[in-house]
Amino acid sequence: MTSRTGLPTVGGVVTSSSGSGALSVEVTVRGDVSPGAVDYARSKVAHVARYAHEPVLGAHVVLTVAPDPAVERHARAEASLDVNGTLLRAHALASDMLSAVDLLEARLQRNVAQHDDRARTRHRWIGVATGHEWRHGDLPSRREDHYPRRPEEREVVRRKTFALEPMTPDEAAFDMDLLGHTFYLFTDLQTGREAVVFRDGEGGFATQGEQVPYSATTLVETAASAPTLTEPEAIDRLNLSGEPFLFHLDPDTRRGRVLYLRYDGHYGLITAAGR
Repeated sequence: MTSRTGLPTVGGVVTSSSGSGALSVEVTVRGDVSPGAVDYARSKVAHVARYAHEPVLGAHVVLTVAPDPAVERHARAEASLDVNGTLLRAHALASDMLSAVDLLEARLQRNVAQHDDRARTRHRWIGVATGHEWRHGDLPSRREDHYPRRPEEREVVRRKTFALEPMTPDEAAFDMDLLGHTFYLFTDLQTGREAVVFRDGEGGFATQGEQVPYSATTLVETAASAPTLTEPEAIDRLNLSGEPFLFHLDPDTRRGRVLYLRYDGHYGLITAAGR
């Protein structure tokens, strides 16, 4: 069976691969994606792969067009590069597939450059420190995520307010993964309300916030709605849960915020800039 792209399809998902030199770029298509967009994405990802300073062992691209054209930025392009065993990923949404691929290329190229920079730094500085010496790039010793301070001694010592960029849960998950954060507070593109994305403990991502129906192709699962709590109530809830953070709503403003446990055993609080 073939799709309108002219490529073989299994269960509505089109997969093709083509070699560019020694690199094979696999492309998976979901929805009505033109053959030209497939070729364009394959060439762009292969082009980025040539910039890597380490061997690129494989490349996979996923192109998705939402079935409802009224959905804003209904074209999604994703890519992953296996750079000598390290998986680099990028993701972009746009109103048309070619624009999404252009954004994908820029983000993937940035990730490749950042990976190369980290690799050079690691090779330059890696070593074994003696005594209390620490050098940038040393492998950290195993330690607790935070200082084991008793709950009655904890205080909110850091309050941060950010202007949050509107994005989808998938975009927030990719940004969180790139930054290496435990959680990521963002403004949901569909609701205009604060939400948080985090790892679900099973290798995937989950989001918490106002419950809205998203496309079935989303990569992020929906968790429970956020509780409405005062700051003292949020502190008590966080201590009882044993979790590293708690997303909740301010009872006065109804805005979402995150209370989290810092490395020093105290609390930090992240809120969205007013609007």
